[in-house]
Amino acid sequence: MSNANRHDVHVLNDLIQTALDSADGYREASIEAADPGHRDLFGRRSFERRQVAEELQSTVRALGGDPAAEGSVLAKAQRAFADIKHALMRDDASMIGAVESAEEAVRARFEKALEDSRISATTRETIRRAFVRVSRGRDDIHDLRHSLEGQRDAANPLFPH
Repeated sequence: MSNANRHDVHVLNDLIQTALDSADGYREASIEAADPGHRDLFGRRSFERRQVAEELQSTVRALGGDPAAEGSVLAKAQRAFADIKHALMRDDASMIGAVESAEEAVRARFEKALEDSRISATTRETIRRAFVRVSRGRDDIHDLRHSLEGQRDAANPLFPH
């Protein structure tokens, strides 16, 4: 790998780990969700994030680098904490809130990479395309959380009908 590509590979590998962490988090959420629609949504998001990671891995290979193959240790620890928290709360709304927070962090990592002035134009375009997909997923989870909040409010006996 040339020195010119070293920084791009480093940035891409960070995003690969982020995408894999996100895919793992969605997979776990799909297993834990009580609502079949939520399980399906989380399963689809896990698959999509794995596709994003695979596309970024292909780019790293094309640049002559070795792509990251797994997520980060920190993310595994954060998911373990979220699992404990979810086990105590036992509802999809709390889990969706945790997923949305994780999505904000994923989106921020991609935004930071896009702002990196040291990456090549080709790598920036690859990251931009992945960012669009990541953002779409975050927006869907945001909308779902708000929908659940509206349903909870409407079920409240003090809610005006």
